[in-house]
Amino acid sequence: MSPTAQQWTPTHGEPYRPVAHRPERMPAGRTLESAAQLRERMGQRRTVRAFSTDPVPEQAVRDAIACAATAPSGAHQQPWTFVLVKDPEVRRRIRAAAEQEEQLSYEGRLGDEWLAALRPLGTDAVKAHLTDAPALIVVFQQRYWLGEDGSRRKHYYVDESVGIAVGMLLTALHLSGLAALVHTPSPMRFLAHVLGRPENEKAFAVVPVGYPADDCEVPDLVRKTLEQVLVEV
Repeated sequence: MSPTAQQWTPTHGEPYRPVAHRPERMPAGRTLESAAQLRERMGQRRTVRAFSTDPVPEQAVRDAIACAATAPSGAHQQPWTFVLVKDPEVRRRIRAAAEQEEQLSYEGRLGDEWLAALRPLGTDAVKAHLTDAPALIVVFQQRYWLGEDGSRRKHYYVDESVGIAVGMLLTALHLSGLAALVHTPSPMRFLAHVLGRPENEKAFAVVPVGYPADDCEVPDLVRKTLEQVLVEV
């Protein structure tokens, strides 16, 4: 945390206190150039499942998490916790529990339609990325605020808020030169147990972080074009 950063405290029920916001406007030419560069760089992002065991700069991962934590959230309640898991034994326990659940899913719990949708991705119940990647970011959603005295307050738009934060996390990691994967073993209750998280937190996603393995392969996929996803009115 920088020396000038303020420590967050709950603001529930406090009055509206506006502050001036006057960011410098970027010239149109620079805006177009930046947007084109970002579009090109993000077009190169791929989901990676084959990771090198080489270490990554830990501060880059922390900075990416800090970027994710700037995401908008319902009533600015910031209902997320990011658990950075580096310990090999903890990652081994997570992998063992995840593969147990995944095996049940691929043996029938997913259903034929879901399995057919996954087939072009080449996935299976083996999740080597959970131990090969040098770091895991386990993202938890805080279903409600839990005070030190045990008091509770409802959080709003939790799924949407945490989903946006994860998207920003992936963007920050990619732009930092790191590879990542969003892994959502189902069910994920074991993650709160393994990581000792409090009762108000529910696992949302596991994001392995690292560099692609030397022999990394990814599915031959095609993204929708802008014309296929954009409607202008």
